[in-house]
This record gives sequence, structure tokens and C-alpha cells, in this order.
Amino acid sequence: MQEEQEFIKRLLNPKTQNEAFKQLLLDYQRPLYNHIRNIVLNHDDADDVLQNTFVKVFQYLKNFKGESKLFSWIYRVATNEALTFLNQKSKINGISSEELQNKTIDNLQADVFFDGNEIQIKLQKAIAILPEKQQLVFKMKYFQELKYEEISEILGTSVGALKASYHHAVKKIEAFVTAN
Repeated sequence: MQEEQEFIKRLLNPKTQNEAFKQLLLDYQRPLYNHIRNIVLNHDDADDVLQNTFVKVFQYLKNFKGESKLFSWIYRVATNEALTFLNQKSKINGISSEELQNKTIDNLQADVFFDGNEIQIKLQKAIAILPEKQQLVFKMKYFQELKYEEISEILGTSVGALKASYHHAVKKIEAFVTAN
């Protein structure tokens, strides 16, 4: 915790800010990209949201109160940015967020950055039928292997509720995969 507080001080100090932010990018760029990509599914969209996330982190770091870990706060920013992006994109296209998600899944195989197979496509379709909160919990737990405590800090939900959401998500996904 002491190390993190020192790092935040370096991020906020104009003299050490550039070096500290470079370190922040090195530490978080890949895991955040993966997290965002799991939400928005499209590579180019994930890159855009990642860039917006780092801009927001830089902009609002001075407001970070330290009530959670820096990791959790940055992931919360990324999650909110990804969800906002999807909502805006569906509004611009005049379709529901479910329709947007299904359209994006249908286009996954054409995405040169997607290296999955038919099973991965089926899994994405199964995830798409879940409510938004279950999708987030499932993706964070299954794909990123985050601990429930970390997800709890990121989403602001109790560990018990997260475990229940994950359990329900798994059951729905199993049912979808079995039926299809």
C-alpha cells in the first residue's frame, strides 16, 4: 500500500509525472486492453476506449481518494468507458445494445485480431444473452481470472452477489451451449 501511495504521489507531481505515467502505461496497457476488448469485442473499438481510459485516468487522478486500490479504480474507469462507448455506439446506429452486441459477434470472425474458433463464437453468443452485470462478472472472472474481491472493488458489488451472478451466468451459458 505504501508503494502505491508513493507511485500516486509521483503521478501527481509535475516533476515526476511523465515517468510515472509511462510506468502506468507499461503496467496497465495490456491487461486493460484485454478487459476492454472482452466488453466491446472489437479491436479498434477497444483501442479507442483504452485511449479514452488513460486520458480519463490522467485527468481525474487528482480526485482519486485511495478508498480502493489504484488497480480497482483504473479498472472501474475502463469498465465505465467501455459501457458508455457501447451505449453511444448503439444510439448512433439506432439499435439496441443487444442488437449491437449480436452484430459485433457476427463480425468477430472477420476481425483479424480475433483468434478464436467456432466454440469461442458460440461462447460469445451465450454471454450476449446474459444481463449486463452477469456479462461483466463472467468476463472478469472467466477470461481475466480476477478474484471476487477485485471484481467487488471494481463494480462496487458485494462478493456474495458477485458469486451468485457468476453462478447464474455459468448455468445460463451451459444451457445455451447445450441447446445450440
